[in-house]
Parts: sequence; C-alpha cells; structure tokens
Amino acid sequence: MLEKFFKLKENKTTVKTEVIAGITTFMTMAYILAVNPDILSKTGMDINAVFSATAISAIVGTLVMALWAKLPFALAPGMGLNAFFAFSVCIGMDCSWQFALTAVFLEGIIFLVLTVFNIRELIVNSIPTNMKHAISAGIGLFIAFIGMQHAGLIVNNDAVLVGLGSMKEPTVLVMVFGLVIIGVLLALKVKGALLIGIFAATVLGIPMGVTKLPDTSLISTPPSVSSIAFQFDFHEIFSMKMLVVLFTFLFVDMFDTVGTLIGVSSKANMLDKDGKLPRVKQALFADAIGTTVGAALGTSTVTTYVESASGVAEGGRTGLTSLTVAGMFLIALFLSPLFLMVPDAATAPALIIVGSFMLSPILKVNLEDYTESIPVFLTVIMMPLAYSIAEGIVFGMLAFVILKLLSGRHKEISIVSYFLAVLFILKFLM
Repeated sequence: MLEKFFKLKENKTTVKTEVIAGITTFMTMAYILAVNPDILSKTGMDINAVFSATAISAIVGTLVMALWAKLPFALAPGMGLNAFFAFSVCIGMDCSWQFALTAVFLEGIIFLVLTVFNIRELIVNSIPTNMKHAISAGIGLFIAFIGMQHAGLIVNNDAVLVGLGSMKEPTVLVMVFGLVIIGVLLALKVKGALLIGIFAATVLGIPMGVTKLPDTSLISTPPSVSSIAFQFDFHEIFSMKMLVVLFTFLFVDMFDTVGTLIGVSSKANMLDKDGKLPRVKQALFADAIGTTVGAALGTSTVTTYVESASGVAEGGRTGLTSLTVAGMFLIALFLSPLFLMVPDAATAPALIIVGSFMLSPILKVNLEDYTESIPVFLTVIMMPLAYSIAEGIVFGMLAFVILKLLSGRHKEISIVSYFLAVLFILKFLM
C-alpha cells in the first residue's frame, strides 16, 4: 500500500530509507517542542497548552504535506516568527497574545486564498531578492540575541544599553556548555545535534539548580489547549498596527516556506526541467492549513522547516518521510513533562545556533552595489537593535525604494515596493 501511494520505486527509495529520513528530520527539528512553548509563554500563554498546540499543529501541517503534496518536508511553528509573535507584537508593541493569534489566524486564511489563486508565487517574485536574504539574516541575529538574553549572557547595562553578564552564573555556564556541545556535533555532522545539545545542557542544569525536575511521570496525557484555543480578538483587525503585524507574518512566512521548498528540492534533484517543484501548490496549502489550524489551537505561524534538508540528505524523497515525522510528533505529544522541564539556559544554545544558520543568505548579496547593500544592512541591524522584525523590514524597504529612486534606477522598483514604502511612511507619520 505504501509503495503504491507514495510511488517509492519510481522515486528510487524504500520504506526503510524513508522512515530513517523521517526520524532524522524530526531529530533536527524537535527542539521546537521545547523552544516554542518557552518563547510564547513570555506573553502570558500557558506553557503546557502551547506545547500541545505546537505538537498538534506540526502533526496537521506535516500530514497535509505527506498525504496531499507527498513531499518529504516537515512543518511546525517557525523560529523567528514565534519570536516576532512574542517579543515584537506582544512585548514590544504591548499587544495581547489574543491579538497576535488573531493576526496569525488571518494570515492563514489569506494564505489559503492566495494559494488557491496562485498569487503567492507572484508576490514572492515582486519583492527584491536581496531583501529576502536580509530578512533571514536579520531574524537570525534577532533570535540569537534573544537566546543570549534568556541565558543571562547579555544583560541590561545603563551605560551602554547592553553588556556582558557574569560568566559565573549557572545559567550562563549551562548555555555555554550546550553551545559547545551543539557546535562540536554539527562540525562532526552528527544527526540531531541541536536536540542532543539541549538534552545535554538540561541534564547539566539539574545539579546546578537550573533545571527543575517534573513532579509527575514523564509519560502523561497531553496538556489541554482549552486556555489558549480559539482566543481571538477581532477589535483591532482594521488598525494600522494589525496591518503591519499581519504583513510581517505574511512576508516572512511566505519567503521562508517558498525558499525552503525550492532550496531543499534543488539539492535533492526534485525540480523538473523548468526548475519548478512538482505539486508546489499542495505544499503551499500545507503551511496555510497548518497556520490556520495552529492559530485556532493557540500557536504562532506554522511553516516548512529547512531542517527537512537533513532527512532529504538521508535519502527521503516522498511523503512517507514527512508521514514519519508526523508520527514522531504524535509520540512526543505524550511526553510533555520531558520537554517542558527544559530551562531557558538549555534552549538558548539552539536559538543562537539556529540564528547562525539563518545568516547564510547574506552571502548572496552583492555588497559592492550600495543601493542593495545599504537596505540589506539596515534590515539586518535594525531587527536586533530595535527588538523588532517589523521595524527592520520597514527601514530596509524604505532605504531600497529611496536609494533606487534617487540614483536613477527606478525601473528596479516594483509597484508592490512603492506601495509598501508609502504604507511605511504613513505608519511613521501616524
């Protein structure tokens, strides 16, 4: 049955290869089960409920990818997007987590509509390529900065705003230990390096008083999502604040998903002769459905994970790989105490390393063309300094339009970019 449904022989793979690939992908992305509840709990959301919402939304999105798109990609609430949800929207803009969930839900609905009418690909093509690279790199710096703050490596400093924390603090020592472990394992190409590093740091945190052991059994009934499910706030859906937040969710998720699909597929030789990915529309539906369901359950935007490349590297070529990933998330759903005992100091190394992963697109930017490099630089630097992904995008897009326009290269500016520039100027004026 599996052979017929997933066409394993046609894709030159086997059940064993696909299952191993799926387990590998899960190992490289399972850190989200610890990191996402930790990040979203900063908004006041119940950490236990967010754990269940994270796992279930990952299962739903990945199942759609497995059974409809039949591609070896896994989905879960995205890193960077959850940071924007918690630290930019809820904390930075002083919005409720219900407001943020509403924005994510609207994003999912919009993505469903845009995917039906094939508009997502058109929008992607209208945004400057280098700005896409800049957003990835900027988010990388932002989440790394957040990780360092959570572990106490970077602290408030009245003289220079930020400064180095005490290296003798137990949380800092646990974070540094985890960082070294993950770095060495990545260098040795060990599968699941992030997850192993988080586990090792968590274990070290026990005798150091950083990790608090659960009072209950490690195997338990999944925590209820009732406290966060369907908690929408539609009072401000037509406000400028909602527009900026919604656009940022749409923008970042759009490029994250499309870039991951095309990039990983290219490495796996899965693109057709025209450079297109078969069943890409169904793949885009997977993240749209995952995001909509995830918001209803109570979590941030669901997106396709670049860690899927690890499973593809192991030989995964069909939806059986992603079906295996969904099965692993289902098992993890019943081990919530194990994941929720993980302290900030243990997840911080994963945030820092994932941040470094997201810097690689900056290598594709031509730094000699100042109409490109200056907007890119402003995008990247403003995200961590302004503690806002949205502000980074605003400064970058405005710089892009202004520099191109004043240097006589207006033909390089799309109509969409002009529209966004006007929108952002109005935002500042208002």
